Amino acid sequence: MALSKRLTLALAAAALLSACTTVAAPHGVSAEAWAIHQRLMTLDTHLDTPAFFDTARGYDIMERHDVERDGSQVDYPRMVEGGLDGGFWVIFMGQGPLTPEGYQAVRDSALIRAMSIHKMVAANPDAFELALTSADAARINALGKKIVYLSIENSYEFGEDLSLLDTFYKLGVRMAGPVHNGNNQLADSTNPGPNPPVSWGGLSPMGREYVKRANELGIVLDGSHASDAAIEQMIDLSATPIILSHHGADGIFQHTRNAPDELLKKLAARGGVIHMNALGSFLKDLNQSPERMAALQELRKKYPNPNQLSGAEYQAYLTEMNRLNRQHIEVRATFEDYMEQVLYTIKLVGVDHVGFGADWDGGGGLEGYRDITYLPKITERLLKEGYTEEDLAKMWGGNVVRLLKTAEDYKASIGK
Repeated sequence: MALSKRLTLALAAAALLSACTTVAAPHGVSAEAWAIHQRLMTLDTHLDTPAFFDTARGYDIMERHDVERDGSQVDYPRMVEGGLDGGFWVIFMGQGPLTPEGYQAVRDSALIRAMSIHKMVAANPDAFELALTSADAARINALGKKIVYLSIENSYEFGEDLSLLDTFYKLGVRMAGPVHNGNNQLADSTNPGPNPPVSWGGLSPMGREYVKRANELGIVLDGSHASDAAIEQMIDLSATPIILSHHGADGIFQHTRNAPDELLKKLAARGGVIHMNALGSFLKDLNQSPERMAALQELRKKYPNPNQLSGAEYQAYLTEMNRLNRQHIEVRATFEDYMEQVLYTIKLVGVDHVGFGADWDGGGGLEGYRDITYLPKITERLLKEGYTEEDLAKMWGGNVVRLLKTAEDYKASIGK
């Protein structure tokens, strides 16, 4: 990188970091809650933002974007504004055919996605740093930089070659889940698809080997998107506690992506953690108007793949999408709906077993909780509910760091 560019980035990062201590509390949050929030190390366990990096238009993480204009929810300026210190940046690939050709195509895309996260960090060394160990989180946070752990959502791209888990570990992956939407070669999904090609009753034989190898590598296993049976089997088989990186609780609203109380209690009893998802349809029924649905269908016909657009064409699409949203208001779940589920889950399993993984840039976001600048609202609300700064430190980052440390310690204990 040219010296002039490094200097420019360093000055920009320094200005934003300085502003972090002086900027007004966002969204009407009290000064006291904002001060506490800034003292916490805040980690979100499911940031889907890397999906933007490989689009035709690209995505400048150092530029402040507008959620009301383009729907994006995470960038460096907003991380500073909302007090988000980092988290797990996701390598996500959608489900494809369970064939050698399907596996190979998605494997290559997943490797590119991993490298795009590395490129983001390398291009902005004064703002971000890659984290590889549990201790790295506090060290990077103390430097005033944003923490970048890598995670995998859907290990479909491994095909029949489990050694690829080792490859992604070497690329920095420290959390991994076997499945997304659609049953695959490793596990059953909460959404098996209209014609699932296979059903394992949980994990497949290869999925069980996946659990064992993840343990040996020191990777935290993620059960989000896996069926309840697969999650329970992961809990039983894993030598270390597992995580649900962006999940919900069935006790408030029944949905396949929400876990039953007994499963959450078992997760907690084995030391695991659920990080609460803020995707509206997992919180309540959202019945959109027929007019909105028809308008969206017409827009999709005109722009079948917005990620392939760039420049003026992409801006034209955004303008039309914004016009549609004004004419046909989207029915959304609210921040209060989210807090109802969060508070229910904390009371069910305790502060040692709850965290936050809102699914930013992957579908998360609510009325009154639109992007990461709203995070201090969680801190303020939990303080009002009687939770302490120590409790908040666990939920905002301490619990997932504990899982990372436990996974590392197990790896060291077996000499792998």
